Amino acid sequence: MTLDWQLRTDHTDMRIRSLSLENFRNYVRMEIEWPDRPVLLVGGNAQGKTSILEAVYYLATGRSPLTAVDRQLINWAAEREGLSYAYLRAEVVGRHRVREIAIALSVTANANGAVRLQKSIRVDRQPRRLRDLTGCLNVVLFLPQDVDLVSGPPAGRRDYLDATLSQVDAAYAAALETYTETLRQRNALLRHLAEEGGDPAQLDPLDEQLARSGVAVARGRRRLIADLSRHAGPLHAELTGGREWLRLEYQPNFDPARPPALTYQMSLALEEPGGPPPGVSVEDLERAFLQRLRGRRKEEIERGMTLTGPHRDEMRFLIGDVDLGIFGSRGQQRTAVLALKMAQLAWMQETTGESPVLLLDEVLAELDGERRAFLLSQVDRVEQAILTATDPEMFSPAFRQRAALFRVEGGILRPY
Repeated sequence: MTLDWQLRTDHTDMRIRSLSLENFRNYVRMEIEWPDRPVLLVGGNAQGKTSILEAVYYLATGRSPLTAVDRQLINWAAEREGLSYAYLRAEVVGRHRVREIAIALSVTANANGAVRLQKSIRVDRQPRRLRDLTGCLNVVLFLPQDVDLVSGPPAGRRDYLDATLSQVDAAYAAALETYTETLRQRNALLRHLAEEGGDPAQLDPLDEQLARSGVAVARGRRRLIADLSRHAGPLHAELTGGREWLRLEYQPNFDPARPPALTYQMSLALEEPGGPPPGVSVEDLERAFLQRLRGRRKEEIERGMTLTGPHRDEMRFLIGDVDLGIFGSRGQQRTAVLALKMAQLAWMQETTGESPVLLLDEVLAELDGERRAFLLSQVDRVEQAILTATDPEMFSPAFRQRAALFRVEGGILRPY
């Protein structure tokens, strides 16, 4: 199965040269220099295979794909002994330079006894913000539970879009950070107005900030979904023998770029992906967003929450007019996610000119032979791929011969 058309050939490569972990998950201490070939981590469940992929993803994005509570990342035995911290560091070889990324987590007690988690990020040993991780390390992570991207709640799909964009688009990462913080402040003020009363005009500056950042977030998501759909459609057709063509559809909570009478497909024909229709400026979109916020102000105060904006957006997986999240079989949903992840890989190469690091966690066991062969063919298209498995025999002898195998047991890595 050959799919050379969907990946750029004029890209350079990105790889992790070394990885160090201290008190992270079940790793008390680990340091490794990664070899220049695919890496296969073999071991039983709960031994630490997935934690290595989680650590790489965390260094790339500043967030865990498995938990929203950073404190859970600290080794529980170390914390029990009073060593309430975790430290992650990687050297990343990119197109122009070698970077060092480090993230430290520590649990501290305030004067009043309250416990809080401190998180510090350093790039090349200089303090940085979360948004400054953009472009330092790009990864594509494929977990078995990613099938829930199709059938699960909308928040998971929004998080996926945000994490994907924030890896490569610094302006998007900044807009998302502003939107998230403004939304938090606005919801708090709405609740205060509902419970205590006050002048609704207090919302005006927050509304303006939410409109500006919200339009930027919505435009970024629209553009990304259009690009992913462009790649995923042919990939999905190849995976299904030409029987099915996957389409990704953006369903915004409020779309000021589109008159309500137009269908989504018609609106795409009128505009560039991520951009407003002809004759409509970004400022026009922000004014429309602002008008909607103010038009629903009374209702939002009554309910104590913001009802308009990209925090309520949707992305759907469609084959023809069939929504796979509602009517798709588990096999169809799994194939759709495989096409999505490989579309993300192609999009990242196309957008950045660099191959991202590919992280595959126990996903081959969920695939049939044909799809397994397709996924392994993608491993040869990137500079670095790290895979996990409980049974190395599911990989061909040829793949095992060219890969570097490590056994993972109790948070310790050894050559297999």
